[in-house]
Amino acid sequence: MATIEKRKRQSGHVYRVKVRLRGHLPAAATFERIADAKRWAAETESAIRAGRWFRDAEGKKTTLAELLTRYEKEYLSTAPIRTKDSRVIRLRFWRNELGHLALTDVTIARVVEARGKLLRSKGRKGNTLAPATVNQYVGDLRHCFSIAKREFALVAENPLRDIKKLREPRGRCRFLSDAERDSLLTECKSHSQTLYVIVVVALSTGARKGEILGLRWPDVDMRRGMMTFHQTKNGERRTVPLVGLAHRLLIKFSKVRRIDTDLFFPGANGNPLVVDKMFRQACARARIDEFRFHDLRHTAASALAMNNATLAEIAEVLGHKTLQMVKRYAHLTEGHTRAVVARMNKAMFGG
Repeated sequence: MATIEKRKRQSGHVYRVKVRLRGHLPAAATFERIADAKRWAAETESAIRAGRWFRDAEGKKTTLAELLTRYEKEYLSTAPIRTKDSRVIRLRFWRNELGHLALTDVTIARVVEARGKLLRSKGRKGNTLAPATVNQYVGDLRHCFSIAKREFALVAENPLRDIKKLREPRGRCRFLSDAERDSLLTECKSHSQTLYVIVVVALSTGARKGEILGLRWPDVDMRRGMMTFHQTKNGERRTVPLVGLAHRLLIKFSKVRRIDTDLFFPGANGNPLVVDKMFRQACARARIDEFRFHDLRHTAASALAMNNATLAEIAEVLGHKTLQMVKRYAHLTEGHTRAVVARMNKAMFGG
């Protein structure tokens, strides 16, 4: 028999249909209209009883390009802009390479061949794509097929279920020494008060560049000393404390603001300020090599670790969902770990 479940999404309600008959594999699909859901349920149940239901039938007449179009319309339309744009770009590669294939013809072998082409291609800056980036491409395609199976009932199995990820190098962990930090702040302050404030906020909160430059006046509570980032990399809202020098600087900075925008750090044409060139020049004047703006985030995390913050606490401040991303700072928490083990041993053995 068929069951229809109403589900709520950001874009509205959808109807999830499941058809289960004794002796047959279950079939399921999702529709935006209840009428379509009921029609599909009746037709599918009839086809199963008559022996005319073949789970891969839809996959044979649906191309990957058609799946990607539906996926972008129904699943990426409500995603955060930053996440949506990057995923659309990655899915465009698969559309160009394999979009003409029927879903049943998309195999691991064909995906691995296309993946090899990705590894040999050049990124926007002329460098080859990193294994981690290529894994994101494959991950996006794998998720499309998961939806094609679970929600759209287009394929019986996800052909990319067993594909292995490329080995990724250890994450970069470049952070400033005390002397480098002081030198960088001096150069920023002497040439651009705005850049100085941005760098101090980055070092104080561990926030990403996009999070800071996307800040708006309502996002900063000066009285409570809190900042809220609404557009984050993982799509979740995050609030961080605003204390010390960063808090004092933002209070002073707030006394002079543009009235034509609510951006905290506005640039031209109402867009967020672009600081890449200014930051590179400040690093050059400070004689700091191989240092990117994102490394300010590593510097903040490293400082937290060296001041006895646990990995869980670092992950919470930086906005990571798991501890995997902050394990690169584990060696810096040695003093904290030693104290924990020492207390445990004292309680267990005494002395």
